[in-house]
Amino acid sequence: MKDNFSRQAASYARYRPVYPPELIAYLAGLAPGRQAAWDCATGNGQVALALAEYFETVLATDMSAQQLQHAHVHPRIRYAQERAEQCSGADASFDLITVAQAVHWFDFEPFFAEVRRVLRPGGILALIGYSLFTANDAAVDAVVRHFYADITGPYWDAERRHIDAEYRTIPFPLEEIPVPEFSMEFDWTVDDVLGYFSSWSAVQHYIREKGENPIGLIERKLRAAWGPGNRKISTALLLRAGRFNEKNQ
Repeated sequence: MKDNFSRQAASYARYRPVYPPELIAYLAGLAPGRQAAWDCATGNGQVALALAEYFETVLATDMSAQQLQHAHVHPRIRYAQERAEQCSGADASFDLITVAQAVHWFDFEPFFAEVRRVLRPGGILALIGYSLFTANDAAVDAVVRHFYADITGPYWDAERRHIDAEYRTIPFPLEEIPVPEFSMEFDWTVDDVLGYFSSWSAVQHYIREKGENPIGLIERKLRAAWGPGNRKISTALLLRAGRFNEKNQ
């Protein structure tokens, strides 16, 4: 798994969107029990913090020590610096495993082997993600798409294709569950958007290669299109969920 987020861990913690509480409640409701959950590639622990409202214990792991330094402290959460493919959890110990905006970076075969090892019978795996947001404004959305596709496009890792394909290109060796649609909506300023851009791995790749921040190429145009104050932005969530049973062994 690549570590693309340690360098901008502070920006990631500050600007990344927060998942809707109804999504976490839905996933907790699918789980066969409320004893333990594993939030894999937890980042700053935002999903782990939400899971702690439902589960007795939450293991929150990430390969990045810098990300974990920004994590939310909670008495029911144990943070650990671990790769997704090597979990310290015991066999058949988790009711729910969540992976938010990260599974596309994993080595799939060993990760799913760990999933099968640590999930309880009937336990749930949920892969969560999101793609590019919309401001529902043609001028703003055009600048954002240009930044995503044309300016930073060549600097995205190949794994980004799984996000663009809505995770349908990722193997899923569990009994898949039909899921409802979820979305995220936020009231953001233009500075929130620019801060969010700074957390992108492609932006960091661009900076390392060219020695300058690509955000400067679109900032003036985005500010002009955005105007003063807040705007409502939205994005559909990607969600695949599956239940572990003997057929998945």
